[in-house]
Amino acid sequence: MNVFTTDTQRWQAVQTRDPSAVGHFVYAVRTTGVYCHPGCKSRMAKRENVEFFNDASSAEAAGYRACRRCMAKADTNRRSALVARACRLLENNDTPPSLDQLGAQLAVSPFHLHRLFKAETGLTPKAYASAFRARRLRERLGDGQGSVTDAIYDAGYNSNSRFYASADQRLGMRPRDYQAGGTGATIHFAIGQCFLGAILVAQSEKGICAILLGDDPEPLLEQLQDQFPQASLIGGDAGYEQLVAEVVGFIEAPALGLDLPLDVQGSAFQERVWQALREVPVGSRVSYTDIAERIGAPKAVRAVAMACAANHIAVAIPCHRVVRRDGDISGYRWGVERKRQLLARETALS
Repeated sequence: MNVFTTDTQRWQAVQTRDPSAVGHFVYAVRTTGVYCHPGCKSRMAKRENVEFFNDASSAEAAGYRACRRCMAKADTNRRSALVARACRLLENNDTPPSLDQLGAQLAVSPFHLHRLFKAETGLTPKAYASAFRARRLRERLGDGQGSVTDAIYDAGYNSNSRFYASADQRLGMRPRDYQAGGTGATIHFAIGQCFLGAILVAQSEKGICAILLGDDPEPLLEQLQDQFPQASLIGGDAGYEQLVAEVVGFIEAPALGLDLPLDVQGSAFQERVWQALREVPVGSRVSYTDIAERIGAPKAVRAVAMACAANHIAVAIPCHRVVRRDGDISGYRWGVERKRQLLARETALS
């Protein structure tokens, strides 16, 4: 029920900056030519200079312009709500709607929706739907219940052939192997030493799937076994010893870059975070808040920190360049001291 129907009620809401009044009306200030939401934090106007309108379009028709302070925030909230609705539609339909269908359901143009969705999530609607189905498939295969075919259909793939066409990209291995904990997958690895201590580099058929750091080699191998419990792990190959040397060279001189493919497997959100991390220049430092803002999720600071902690590819996905907002060095999967050493070396060489 709208209780903000009289000017007296509306003025009271403006004076108290009542958040529950937002969306029921706007107020305009004659001396500035600006209209605002009732919850706006701008300087309070005099009552004799204020007039009320039922909505923003009425205020604009009267010649007022939008307040940059409160209207921009409201617009951001509307965009976020629209994209959230789009995500639910993509997730809850057995066959994800096309961009045209999605736009029709949300009453926005497909072009506008595509632009907003990518700005908010870092993914196109099609890519988001694909990543969501892949995550649901991994969960379904991981529970060990039912057949692979059942899992494929339960995850939203409407045909086996459509899924198998992209199985390697979605899982990194055959679905039956994935369901069996990696059975059948072959991962080569080698262990070496660098200024940070022991280092293990592992590579699947798709690319580097792990770069692990530690004090001793044995725990690193145990971590790799835990990460790929049923895969066939092959070590000691001369070719992969050279791979370790290349990674060690990158750690010693990060400005040289690492021109090796990565086999990155995570949730859609994690992959957005990891991609943003790979774009942070050598010698630079960013905060978790910075990364959250770069991927269009400014409130997901804690989730960004969790994505950094879930990273299995040290240095190549440089989560060590993320520090606290106050600049303090903390929170690193392989130890704060290693993080400090990496940053110090990059600073010295940049």
